[in-house]
Amino acid sequence: MRKERESTVPSQRTPRRPRPAAGQPARPVRQPVAGPGLRARARYWVDRTVVRGVTALVGWLALACLGLVAPVSALLVWTDSKAPDTLQGKAATVWRTVGQTLRLGGEVGPPLRMVLSVFLALVSLLYVSFLVGIVTTALTDRLAELERGQTTVVERGHTLVLGWSEQTPTVVAELLAAHAQHGRGAVVVLADRDKGEMERELRDVLPSRARVRLLCRRGRPADPGALARVTPAAAGAVVVLPPDAPGADAQVTRALLALRAVVGEGCPVRIVAAVRDGAHLATARLAAGPGAVVLDVDDLAARLLVQCVLEPGLALVLEDLVDFAGAELHILRPPGLPGRRYGELAAACPDSCAVGIARADGTPRLNPPPQTVLAPGDGLVVLAEDHRAIVLPAAPAPAPVTVPFPTRPPTAAAPRRALVLGWNRRGERVLEGLARGGVAAVRDDGAGRPPAPEAYDHVVVLAGPDGDGHPDPDGPALEALLHLRARARESGRSVSTVAELTDARNRRLAPAGPRTDLLLTGRLAALLIAQVSQDVHLAAVFDALFAATGDGVRLRPATDFVPPGTEAPFGSLVTAAARQGAAAIGYRPRDAPRPRLNPLKTETRHWGAGDVLIVVGPTPGRLPGLCP
Repeated sequence: MRKERESTVPSQRTPRRPRPAAGQPARPVRQPVAGPGLRARARYWVDRTVVRGVTALVGWLALACLGLVAPVSALLVWTDSKAPDTLQGKAATVWRTVGQTLRLGGEVGPPLRMVLSVFLALVSLLYVSFLVGIVTTALTDRLAELERGQTTVVERGHTLVLGWSEQTPTVVAELLAAHAQHGRGAVVVLADRDKGEMERELRDVLPSRARVRLLCRRGRPADPGALARVTPAAAGAVVVLPPDAPGADAQVTRALLALRAVVGEGCPVRIVAAVRDGAHLATARLAAGPGAVVLDVDDLAARLLVQCVLEPGLALVLEDLVDFAGAELHILRPPGLPGRRYGELAAACPDSCAVGIARADGTPRLNPPPQTVLAPGDGLVVLAEDHRAIVLPAAPAPAPVTVPFPTRPPTAAAPRRALVLGWNRRGERVLEGLARGGVAAVRDDGAGRPPAPEAYDHVVVLAGPDGDGHPDPDGPALEALLHLRARARESGRSVSTVAELTDARNRRLAPAGPRTDLLLTGRLAALLIAQVSQDVHLAAVFDALFAATGDGVRLRPATDFVPPGTEAPFGSLVTAAARQGAAAIGYRPRDAPRPRLNPLKTETRHWGAGDVLIVVGPTPGRLPGLCP
């Protein structure tokens, strides 16, 4: 009986699956699939509700608010000791609480009165909602317009920079520094680039504690509509830069045509533009109109390279000369200049160094003879901290200086040879400039065995191919510097080297020796553009100053003007240089790589071997002019 009873009770164990017959594959066991969780279902329901539109969202929002506010209001009334005792009174109080919470009025009374109260409350709520939406949309659109850089600039006397290139940050930094010297101002950049990206790249160049504004706007400089938004007619100066793209000079020409279309023909706005290829220089000047300055960047870079070859160690001097940090060139026209002699005026500049004369027609004359008389309209070219340099009135001749000054006759320069490594579109101009400067240049085309650099007086390393999208134009130059340094270690003789770099970040990477000048041609061109934008008459001054021959920037040993070991102020060397037909503008100490331009005339030091005096003067020997 026990066995029968046990057989009638159903088994609680899971029945065993029948084993497959021999030779048959086993069936896979199905696992139960877990359904979506509560959070996933809630999200899916919200997505479906949103898809249905505004009506469904408003309905569900109203139900959710009523489902939350009504019970809480009822609990609040029922727990209040001052609430009415009757159920009808408590219900009316609950209705008032719900109406005040949801801004529905909460009127009590006949049903029609309650319905009208709710209707007016809904109309008021709809009006406020529409008003908030309109204001929010307007603010959002305005903020989006500001982010896109599409707003109008209302400034006067600002400097406008058109176009974006690798030179733009340098130009903007120098312009901000120039405006900071005047205490206030604004620099506006218009380029076909994202406004946020431009501001991020230019954020580091903003001067601290200066009331100078930097404004970036997005738009094509060749578009008159975009150009009108930055008010070029009210600008103090307009700078047009060639972009880093094929056809850059053509874009500069279009931007100049658009600028003339916006400001008109007779608007007196200083325009400074730059082109990369000299073949487009004449077209750009026609588009810019009379009075504008169009610079040939390649010609400027070639001139600087040639001058650094002729004057080894000049690269840092040129960079300090054309930036706005410290002293820079100014043309002074204070009252009382006409009729005075240049030598007298040079001695009457206590806080600056006289360099030359700018005639009334803009023609410069650097380092003229001391007896040259200034005519009406002429200006005095000086190296000073700012445009407020002092020119003292006429005074009696100064007392003679007791410091003995050596007099050495100039010696003719010996023939020199230069080896040119690398090539770019400026190579032909560099070769022509070296030839006119009396240097026989030999180009290494890489076809055969490279010549020994120690057999030459100079080595010129040009940046790699440019203008055709080359990813790293400084790569070949850095590689050539490595080979030159290894060759100098093997031969035990280092050669004066001038290397051209296009990226300032590669200056610290370059394996430069003690006799190597690293010339950042793009940075120098940008600095010069910024200088000319503040005074267009400086373009002719720099053109004469950067010539390889004639009166230009030269480096002379200080012992050519004072005996070695002499303790004398800088003003004494200025007088000694003037007696030898040169204008001293600074010096480079023997124990420091960077020069000191326009030091105090009363600054006294011991002058010895290794000290270099920086002067503006002629090149010794017969050297024909670089420029026709």
